[in-house]
Amino acid sequence: MKIYTKTGDEGNTSLIGGYRVSKSDLRIESYGTVDELNSWLGLIAEYAPKNHVDEILGIQQQLFSVGAQLASKSSEQKRPFRPISESDISQLERYIDFYEELLPKMTHFILPGGSKAAAQTHIARCVCRRAERVSVQLSRVDFVDKLLLVYLNRLSDYLFCLARAFTFWEKKDEIKWIPNP
Repeated sequence: MKIYTKTGDEGNTSLIGGYRVSKSDLRIESYGTVDELNSWLGLIAEYAPKNHVDEILGIQQQLFSVGAQLASKSSEQKRPFRPISESDISQLERYIDFYEELLPKMTHFILPGGSKAAAQTHIARCVCRRAERVSVQLSRVDFVDKLLLVYLNRLSDYLFCLARAFTFWEKKDEIKWIPNP
């Protein structure tokens, strides 16, 4: 199989099921942003303690399903992947609960940063929020599974907690936002 097909040279691409759309279509933007997020998670996994790498890799696997769902025009289409479920969302909530128990209580808003791993995880959180915004936009004009939107929303919360955890694990201080110092 060749990596290039030349079928996208005119600015169009195919969705799952063969639908041809412009590369500027909201559906393409949504799963492209999810792909960008998945790449950030690949980098973040390199910083994670060994006992948390599988957690991140599992989320990367789910993001491939999210991308495939977004690349499908219809909810009726036969899919060769498992869509996001309530249990996937519950798993993210368990991770968030774990980190909230581990970390000191927040008393201020914090600035993105604190360590290289934390800063890059905050970037992933922002990319996740963008993926969510674009997917919500898409849901206003075309089918998007509601659980997928919930998953992206919860994933950004998870990434916020993971960023804080990196700062904690590296014994660095979080940078508090002090308004009008």
